[in-house]
Amino acid sequence: MSPIFQPQVSIPATYLRGGTSKGVFFRLQDLPVPVQAPGDARDALLLRVIGSPDPYGKQIDGMGGATSSTSKTVIVARSARPGHDVDYLFGQVSIDQAFVDWSGNCGNLSAAVGPFAISNGLVDASRVPRDGIAVVRIWQANIAKTIVAHVPITNGQVQETGGFELDGVTFPAAEVQLEFMDPTGGGRGRGWRHVPDRQPRR
Repeated sequence: MSPIFQPQVSIPATYLRGGTSKGVFFRLQDLPVPVQAPGDARDALLLRVIGSPDPYGKQIDGMGGATSSTSKTVIVARSARPGHDVDYLFGQVSIDQAFVDWSGNCGNLSAAVGPFAISNGLVDASRVPRDGIAVVRIWQANIAKTIVAHVPITNGQVQETGGFELDGVTFPAAEVQLEFMDPTGGGRGRGWRHVPDRQPRR
């Protein structure tokens, strides 16, 4: 009798660094239908992609890098929210436990959301200059906040190389400036606070 194997699944994904973190990025529309909604199916898939839970703590059989800063996942989709281009959902994957934490944001990977969204056709082409800075308006779905990314563009494509250096990162790269709008919360009606943050991407 032939052995029974689970069917193989092919899902487009991108491995990106933002700041001092790395993660696996997905477009929501590329995920299997059961995984497009929050729940056990989504968590199980992301755990397997990253290689968790791993009792050896190395995530050898997955995309995770065996540290909290490299055991991360991101889901991005076009936004239906007025004044925003994309929705960004962040999942912190535990290394040795079957757990994905959806309660917070990764400020470092926020820097890679705008470039990923542009490169994957999630931002209207009319908002992306041939040369200059593309402004990407991001809804951070985990914490219900707005992030504005300023992404350098050259010849109509995201500029990845550059001279910006960051402590903890070996090589220089292009600079993506971020504005975290009203980062401390407080609900509606409290106004906006502009907090510039500079994060490179490579």
